[in-house]
Amino acid sequence: MKFCWSTLTVKDLEESLKFYEDIVGLKIQQRFKGGPGMEIAFVGEGETKIELIYNSNVKEVNYGADISLGFEVNSVDQMMELVKSKGVAIHSGPFQPNPHVKFFFVLDPNGLKIQFVENM
Repeated sequence: MKFCWSTLTVKDLEESLKFYEDIVGLKIQQRFKGGPGMEIAFVGEGETKIELIYNSNVKEVNYGADISLGFEVNSVDQMMELVKSKGVAIHSGPFQPNPHVKFFFVLDPNGLKIQFVENM
């Protein structure tokens, strides 16, 4: 079995695409209409793919407080500077639970926690 992607329902496809491209660094691979009032976009490549679904009939999305998506970065400090420069608030952190890992969280435009992790 092979993992394909994570699917996220989003409130605003343009805002979500901007976040996942400009902040996370995932490029749009595919974008298409999914039916009346629905648009679908895939971002990322290889084993890091996210499907973003916008449905005009869905007015609210709720991911819950206990789920996050984690992305490895070269430098937590540099990534914190980048997200701040793009107007994205730090949700929590940075944390360094041991000498080998450091991470922090932001929220995507839909309220999903995104974790940026530096393996040291």
